Amino acid sequence: MGVNCHFSLVKKRKNEKLISEIDKSNLPNHVGIIMDGNGRWARRRGLPRSAGHRVGAANLKTITEFASDMGIRYITAYAFSTENWKRPKEEVDALMQLLLEYLKDKKLLEGNQVRVKFIGDRSVLTDEIRAEMANAEAESADRTRTTLFLAINYGGQQEVTNAVKNIANKVKSGEISPDEITEDLIGENLYTDIPDVDLIIRPSGELRLSNFLLWQSAYSEFWFSDINWPDFTKEDFTRAISDYQARNRRFGGV
Repeated sequence: MGVNCHFSLVKKRKNEKLISEIDKSNLPNHVGIIMDGNGRWARRRGLPRSAGHRVGAANLKTITEFASDMGIRYITAYAFSTENWKRPKEEVDALMQLLLEYLKDKKLLEGNQVRVKFIGDRSVLTDEIRAEMANAEAESADRTRTTLFLAINYGGQQEVTNAVKNIANKVKSGEISPDEITEDLIGENLYTDIPDVDLIIRPSGELRLSNFLLWQSAYSEFWFSDINWPDFTKEDFTRAISDYQARNRRFGGV
C-alpha cells in the first residue's frame, strides 16, 4: 500500500469514527458557518493576514467534505461581507485573488458530490471572478449530495432590502397586491432558495451574527467557540452537531 493510500484509509476511518458519534436521524438540514479568526490566527504566528485567509479557505474544503460525508444537505459559509470592503486594500486584494484561485480549482469538492452556489451582490466583483463563479455553479450543477453556498459580498440587511425592492416593484406593476405580501413571499425573494438555517457555527470568540442570514436565522441554534477558523477541526464540527442534537427546539411553542 502506498503512502497516499495509507493516509487516505486512516482519514476515512477517522471520519467514520467521528460520524458514528452523532445521531444521523437528527441532523441539521442547513448549517451556517461564519469563518472568523483567520487574521488573528495569522497574527499570532507572525504571518500576514492573507496567510490566515488561505489556510481558512483550505479548511472550508476539509469541513465541507466532512459535513457532506456526515449527511448535511446545505452549508452556507460567510466568505466576504459587504462590510469587508472597509479592510485595507492589500488585504481585500489578497482575498479576491484567493477567491479566484479557489474558484479555478476544477476539482473543487468534486469527490464529495458537493454543488457550489453563491449568494450576495456580484455586480461589484471583477468580470473574471463573476465568470469563474458562473463556471463553478454550472460545473457542479448535477451534484446532489450537499450544496455549499458561498456568501460573497453578502449582507443580511442588504439581502432583505433587495427582497423588499423586488416585492415593491411587483406591487407597483400590479403583479401582486399589498395584501398578498407574506413571510413566504419575502423568503422567496431572498438570495437563498433553501430551508432556513438550523445551526450557525461561529468560532474565534465573537458572539454576534455580523449581518449573516438575518431573515433565515429567526429560529437558528447557535454554537460559539474560542477556536480560530483555521484551527477548527472535524472534531469541533462533530461537537457542534452533538450539542445541536441535545437541544430542544420549540420554535416558540412549549
